Amino acid sequence: MEFLGILESVGKAVDVAGVVAIVLGAVLATLIAVGALLRGGAGEGVYHRYRQGLGRSILLGLELLVAADIIRTVAVTPTFQSVGVLAVIVLIRTFLSFSLELEITGRWPWQKDPGAEDRQMLARTAKPLDPPGQNAPSEGQDVGQH
Repeated sequence: MEFLGILESVGKAVDVAGVVAIVLGAVLATLIAVGALLRGGAGEGVYHRYRQGLGRSILLGLELLVAADIIRTVAVTPTFQSVGVLAVIVLIRTFLSFSLELEITGRWPWQKDPGAEDRQMLARTAKPLDPPGQNAPSEGQDVGQH
């Protein structure tokens, strides 16, 4: 098989992976939501987690589909028309990705997580706990000498 044929096959495989990611993610998110509802989970919380799971699978699928488009368009048929069509497709899918990210996390992809800095500060300043028995006085040692 020649090089262009291999790239075309890789592009198709990544396309299939994108569709599979979306479908499997949707099925998995649905099964998890149904299971949570059957266990008596709160409807609003289940719905929110369901949307997050579904959104994440769609985001992953979109990223794979964009990668497949880039492989096929740039590597296989690099004409001005195909690159222009690719640009439009990438813009639409990027907009969808940003919108989904906003839905899932409540902020744009370029915005920081409001609690991330606090968690990093705590991680840097927190003193690790001594393992049990490591700083305990040994037999015969005076507690004041520790």
